Amino acid sequence: MRGVVLERAFVVGAIAAGTVLLSAPAPAAAHCARNALGTARTITVDARDFQRIGTTQYSQTLPLDDREVVLTFDDGPINPFTESVLKTLAEECVKATFFLVGRQAQAHPELVRAIVAAGHSIGTHSQNHPLTFDQMPLARARAEIDDGVASVTAALGEAPPPFFRIPGFLRSREVEQHLAARGIVLWGTDADADDWYKTATPEDIVAKAIQRLEAKKRGILLLHDVQPATALALPALLKELKARGWRVVHTVPPQSHRPAVAKHHKTPALRTARSWPRTAAPRAQQERRAAQTHVPRAPKVRYLTKREWDAMNRRAPRYADRRWDPYRR
Repeated sequence: MRGVVLERAFVVGAIAAGTVLLSAPAPAAAHCARNALGTARTITVDARDFQRIGTTQYSQTLPLDDREVVLTFDDGPINPFTESVLKTLAEECVKATFFLVGRQAQAHPELVRAIVAAGHSIGTHSQNHPLTFDQMPLARARAEIDDGVASVTAALGEAPPPFFRIPGFLRSREVEQHLAARGIVLWGTDADADDWYKTATPEDIVAKAIQRLEAKKRGILLLHDVQPATALALPALLKELKARGWRVVHTVPPQSHRPAVAKHHKTPALRTARSWPRTAAPRAQQERRAAQTHVPRAPKVRYLTKREWDAMNRRAPRYADRRWDPYRR
């Protein structure tokens, strides 16, 4: 965490120079790297069996064996970082689950389709990524959930699987009950690489991911495909997992909820978001996208620092214990 801060210009430049840029759709499995990590097996995650998963937040997680990991990515999609992540996963023949923010799906519908076309699973992560799900009225939380699903549906051509992850894991009992009643699996995590901290470097991300997975022995790993440091760290992380004997498990919804990629789609107009604190889009890309969609460019959004995030969590007493689970009472 205390490594050298990655300047955005350097990271974007490295990616654009070809270090991790994906300029074409992700390679198929036939183009995997020699001695690729691969995907060991696939399991179906059904809301009838798993309503809430992830031992950092809840008492239950997926039925994984020792040294099995499920890779998940939040907050995307966004160029060039999601493309870089897809390229790395394809080279290592690894499948993951992406939790998409609705407004990002609106801005990058082609990336939503690329994720599914590459064989990965998707879920939703609200429309605007507000860090107030534990405070807002249920009606507003429902709107965030529904708008996020609608945006991904418009980009993909059909509804996404019933997987959802609450922004910041700032949950409330009402929201959890609402999702359970709708048959939506609520995802937490078992290990977090802290790749969303402002000061995170690729070395930090790999070290924390491995350390925390080794401590848990198995589990769901949380990463963010909007972070440049994550795009740079992923090749080394996958190689380290293979070297340590870890196996990747791919999670899929029941067959009836598996989306196909539509040939034709209609994407709604992009709306300016009121809240999403960890945008990683380069300024030039933001300006180009704003010009194309005729939406004024939003003010530059500052990253949250570790100190700010931790202070915010301390102000929420219910979440001082990250294993807090209202359903155990």
